[in-house]
Amino acid sequence: MIRKNKIIFLLILLTTVSLGACVSTKKTVYFGNIPADDPTIQLPEYREPVVQVDDILHITIQTIDGGTTTAINRLSGGTADAGNPAPVANSNAPNGYLVDEEGQITLPMLGTLKVAGLTTPEVRTLIGDAAAKYFNDPTVQVRFANFKITVIGEVSKPATYTVPNEKVTLLDAIGMAGDLTIYGKRQTVLLIRDIKGKKEFVRFDLNDYSTFTSPYFYLKQNDVVYVEPTRSRANANNAATFQIVSLALSALSVITLAITRL
Repeated sequence: MIRKNKIIFLLILLTTVSLGACVSTKKTVYFGNIPADDPTIQLPEYREPVVQVDDILHITIQTIDGGTTTAINRLSGGTADAGNPAPVANSNAPNGYLVDEEGQITLPMLGTLKVAGLTTPEVRTLIGDAAAKYFNDPTVQVRFANFKITVIGEVSKPATYTVPNEKVTLLDAIGMAGDLTIYGKRQTVLLIRDIKGKKEFVRFDLNDYSTFTSPYFYLKQNDVVYVEPTRSRANANNAATFQIVSLALSALSVITLAITRL
C-alpha cells in the first residue's frame, strides 16, 4: 500500500512538472500564435517623425563649390555611428543644429529657417531651396542627431539609446537592449509616449503576433519601453533575501555558541 502511494505521488509530481514546463515555454515564445497556413501580416503605415522644439538636426550640404559649405557642415560633425546605436550615457552630446523655442534653426549664410512640424525630407527640401541661392547644385542631407529610445525594466541592457535611423520598431528597441531577461513579462510590455505634455500608455503582448499590426509598432522619439518583472522575479529576490538571512542567523548561532562555551 505504501509503495502504491509513492508511485501515485511520483506520477502526480511528474505531471505537474510537465504541465509547468509547457506553460513556461508557451509564455516565453515570441509570437507563438502565427498561423501556419498564412504566415504573413500587414504592417501599419509608417509615418515620418516631425521635427519638434529641442530636437537636434544633423545637416550637411555638398556642392561643386567645395569648401564654401564648411561652416554649415562643421556644426553637424561627430554624431553617432549609423550602424551602431549606442546608449546616451556612453556617447558624447550630439552635435548639430538645435531647434529653438520658436521651432527655428539658424544656419551660416542661409539664415533662420522654420522647421518645427516638418519631416526630415521636408526640411531637406527647405534647406535645399535656400542653399540653391548661394551654391551650385547643392545636395542636402538631414537627419535627427538625438533620436532617443529608452528601454528599462527586465532587459539585459536597460538604457537610453540614440538611434540615427528614424524608422525604429518595438522589436528594434528590444534588440538594442539585449532582449528580455528570463524574468521579463512578455504579455504586458508597456510603451510610454509623450503627446503634447500628456503621457500615453500602450501595452503589447509579445506572445501574440497581432503586435505587428499595432499603430504603435513604429516608435517615436523619446518613447519609453518598460518590461515588467514576472512574479518569479519577486520570488527569486525573496529567496536570495531568505538565504542571506539564513546565513546571518547561522553565523550568529555559531558565534553565540562559541561565546557560551568560553
